[in-house]
Amino acid sequence: MARASRSAHQSRTLPEGWEETSDEWEYVPLRLPPGVSRVTAALRLSIHAEYSGWELSRVRAYTDGSRRVLLRRRKTPLLSPTPEAVM
Repeated sequence: MARASRSAHQSRTLPEGWEETSDEWEYVPLRLPPGVSRVTAALRLSIHAEYSGWELSRVRAYTDGSRRVLLRRRKTPLLSPTPEAVM
């Protein structure tokens, strides 16, 4: 039972050394299960890049065939309306 809880905890945390906080970047971790082919994984990541502006930051492949991916994109300041635009 302790082994199952340890693997559940590991799946929620990022590998050591993977930074997820920055003033300049926002990050999103993804886990690709073992059954996902390289072509399918590349297609999924391309869709994230094309339509949401994400780029590949890090990838870690595991012996069971699963992959942990960290995507990043630059933070954009929220545009607040100017006083002239409100009137």
